Amino acid sequence: MIRHSRPTIDQDDAAAVEAALHTGWLAAGRQVRRFEAEVSSFIGHRFGLATSSGTAALHLALLSLGIGQGDEVLLPTYTCAAVMNAVEQTGAAPVLCDVDPETANLLPEEVERRLGPRTKAVIVVHSFGHPADLGWVKDSPVPVIEDCAQALGARWRGRPVGARGALAVFSFYATKVITTGMGGMVCTSDPELAERIRSLRTCDKHDCHEVRWNYQMSDLAACLGRSQFSRLPELLRRRRALAAEYDRALADLDLQLPPRDPDCRPIFYRYVVRVPRADRALAAFAARGVECKRPVYRPLHHYRGEQCLPNAERYYEQAVSLPLYPSLTREEVDHLLRAAREVLGGARRMLVGAAA
Repeated sequence: MIRHSRPTIDQDDAAAVEAALHTGWLAAGRQVRRFEAEVSSFIGHRFGLATSSGTAALHLALLSLGIGQGDEVLLPTYTCAAVMNAVEQTGAAPVLCDVDPETANLLPEEVERRLGPRTKAVIVVHSFGHPADLGWVKDSPVPVIEDCAQALGARWRGRPVGARGALAVFSFYATKVITTGMGGMVCTSDPELAERIRSLRTCDKHDCHEVRWNYQMSDLAACLGRSQFSRLPELLRRRRALAAEYDRALADLDLQLPPRDPDCRPIFYRYVVRVPRADRALAAFAARGVECKRPVYRPLHHYRGEQCLPNAERYYEQAVSLPLYPSLTREEVDHLLRAAREVLGGARRMLVGAAA
């Protein structure tokens, strides 16, 4: 079975981790500080604050803005449940917004429509490595948090995603763009927000007591992250080359390929195609030894029993994510594309069969 996701680890990564082990310093230390500086500089922010997970990074970003009970935070419904969880952990209420029918990113007009007196922040998720529209961010009446968990290295109008919001959060989970095993980071240029996050992510050695979290990254994880980050251009070239190959192989089929936008330079964290029936396509791929998935397990409004948000609903019914990651072998890519032409070439026939 060709797995849907898989980390890309090489000998340099293994050597970096082994070297960290031999130092005898495994907790947060010099390697974490260097990793923070490297990532924040790349994004264009003054401060980077490494965390134990991407969810922890988002939780701290929200807390640094003073968000809590009685507040509202706008976010797209078509995204990972961890985003909503982070909002709810602060005591604030998530306000779910519909998404762009082409990119599955947050619709700016939805933000404008749902902004209210209790809105304290907007979370913009750069879904699948495709940058969201950020043209409205500079005029936003509330702080914007860019969720770049799937988009490290993507660019919108020439600048890295994460550079425009008050805060940007990243995930370094096992199968993210780069990995620390688990881990995340918040980047910001606001010294007060940075100091607040720095205070909240450690429980000990404070002059006054308040509820804080043990959200630090270890030096061991940071060594792996630094090794991976040093190869980010190479990893992104591989992703983009694979996406171009998939485009060529599937261009003549009757289906919707990932969007292209002159303002965007995506990284293809996910290669998402649209077919009439995602469930049937997933089963057909599995029968051919290829694990494909829905790119989002369930829209968030499904969990909350809220009204249908039509663009997200269609995306959920139609979207299929094909395996695309740098460690795919030549043989795996060839097998995957053969399966894709068989399955996706028959997408319309699947719809007819379902209707019958």
